[in-house]
Amino acid sequence: MKLPENSLINREKLTQYLLVPRKRNDKSQWLAEAGYTLDNCQILETDLRNLILTIDATPTEKTKFGQMFEISGELFGPNGNSLSVITIWMTEIESKTTKFITMYPDKRRK
Repeated sequence: MKLPENSLINREKLTQYLLVPRKRNDKSQWLAEAGYTLDNCQILETDLRNLILTIDATPTEKTKFGQMFEISGELFGPNGNSLSVITIWMTEIESKTTKFITMYPDKRRK
């Protein structure tokens, strides 16, 4: 199943978490391998949105907050390099809104 086209991707999730260096669970260096930076965070947002429009989501766990989904795919960054990714999304029970939660390398697709 495809996730809704209007699924939320919180800009702060990109600019204050994924694209900034962190002591633990740093993803900024990995994303930089494909050319994603704070200066072009809108490209990452667009590329994530393209995943939900083109690849089926797989339901994973259901929590007290909502249904979790996983989408695995390739992101082709601004520098032409690609990253195999797993993205996690959730459709909230209360609001019925689907939102981006996180992403990480898909080590199964090397």
